[in-house]
Order: sequence, then structure tokens, then C-alpha cells
Amino acid sequence: MITASCHCGLVSLTIEAVPVEVTDCSCSICRRYGVLWAYYPPSQVRIESKGGKTDSYMWGEKSIAFHRCGECGCVTHWAAVHPDRDLNRMGANARLMPLDVLAKARVRHLDGAVTERYID
Repeated sequence: MITASCHCGLVSLTIEAVPVEVTDCSCSICRRYGVLWAYYPPSQVRIESKGGKTDSYMWGEKSIAFHRCGECGCVTHWAAVHPDRDLNRMGANARLMPLDVLAKARVRHLDGAVTERYID
């Protein structure tokens, strides 16, 4: 089990396993957020928010919501909006994990801007 948290500590994610690899995506939103995504089944991630819900942002087809702490603004995770879409995967922001955990993960580069393929 590992815990990832936003800067102020109001939002935390408790995750059942350390990531073996994380994704650096170049799509229009991920590159602006500067996140590294670790992918998990939603059943393996417990999200806690002290003092309220996270803020979320959706665009385009509005099929996934990007969540962030309402206090410090750190992006914490993304999840499918509709229960029938990709129930087996969500993204946790690995940059919120302890540095020693992140240092052991392989960083993959996803060309999310054009091809939607990994380039390494």
C-alpha cells in the first residue's frame, strides 16, 4: 500500500500497489498539468478528501473527469464519468507519490497529441 497526497494534504489516494511504470502523456491537457499517470483498476484506489469533494474538469466528449484538490489545486486523478466506459482503469497522478516510489517506476512516453501510441 502507498499513499499519494496533494500539496496541502486534504486529498489523498491510498493505492494497493506501487506502479511499475508511469505514463508521461503529450496530449493537450496532460502536458499542461505536468502529471505522470499510474493506471489502476478503480477498486485498487481509495480516494479521501477532507473537508469536501474534489473539483473536476471535463472537456470534449466529457467522458473522463480530471480531479484536483479544491484548496491547493493539485491534480490528483482522472476517472471515467460514465460507468459503462473503461471500468477497469483510472489514472492516479504519480507525481503525488513519495519520491522513492516514483524513482523506481519506468517512465513511458505516450504521444497523446497525435498517434495515441507509446513512443518508447
